[in-house]
Amino acid sequence: MSWLEKLLPPKIQKTDPAERRTVPEGLWIKCPSCEAVLYRNDLENNQNVCPQCGHHHRIGARARLNAFLDAEGRYELGQEVIPVDALKFKDSRKYPERLKEALESTGETDALIVMGGAVQGVGLVAACFEFEFMGGSMGSVVGERFVRGVEAAVDQKVPFLCFTATGGARMQEGLLSLMQMAKTNAALTRLAQKGLPYVSVLTDPTMGGVSAGFAFVGDVVIAEPKALIGFAGPRVIESTVRVTLPDGFQRAEFLQQKGAVDFICDRRELRPTIARILAMLQRQPADAVLS
Repeated sequence: MSWLEKLLPPKIQKTDPAERRTVPEGLWIKCPSCEAVLYRNDLENNQNVCPQCGHHHRIGARARLNAFLDAEGRYELGQEVIPVDALKFKDSRKYPERLKEALESTGETDALIVMGGAVQGVGLVAACFEFEFMGGSMGSVVGERFVRGVEAAVDQKVPFLCFTATGGARMQEGLLSLMQMAKTNAALTRLAQKGLPYVSVLTDPTMGGVSAGFAFVGDVVIAEPKALIGFAGPRVIESTVRVTLPDGFQRAEFLQQKGAVDFICDRRELRPTIARILAMLQRQPADAVLS
């Protein structure tokens, strides 16, 4: 027995390090805006909006759709369409390897989820980008699912809505990804010809080919607070044109001032706001929107 053990009171027992309780990983999140330490469950229950400062954290596509759509009557469209490596593309890694990694990390087969349903009783088809799947990049599958969603909206005579969260076109599919810009806009033209509304909700970030394509052609264009929205990023622009950009450049508030965005809406208010807009655009009576 060592001299230290002799000094310890008899009632104090040493703890086996292997038996010490530890705090689970990811239980707490630090808000990047106000630096408040938030309990993950509380943040998720608040639709990933910081209750202290209102900062809009990024949110997964299924979590967003689950919070936005009415619980009853949902159905998914285009989930059977999966990506293929038509170009046999390889950069530092092969394209199928990147797809497999994205599938394992997100549980999704590509970067767009399309669901039919309703919001406060108003029927619609909603598409939502999953940014964690290869940066929400738009390839052939994203374009095909988007078009199928628009076609379903036309068939059912309901509005179409899209939540964007993307870095743009998917470079691993080359020209095939760029073709989706024309394909998706052609589908939206058919939707407009039928007199059906298209609402675009821009979230952080909305960049590249998607912003240059269907993101800004909505009958109503809404943005979440402080979302980064543009074509090339601010750092790329500054290094190219060698000028200092104004504060808030390419943020939602800046674009609203320039007239590119109709208005900015808190994520927690999107359900009632969009339900009222869709009812108004379809000239439905006020009591068609459920509380």
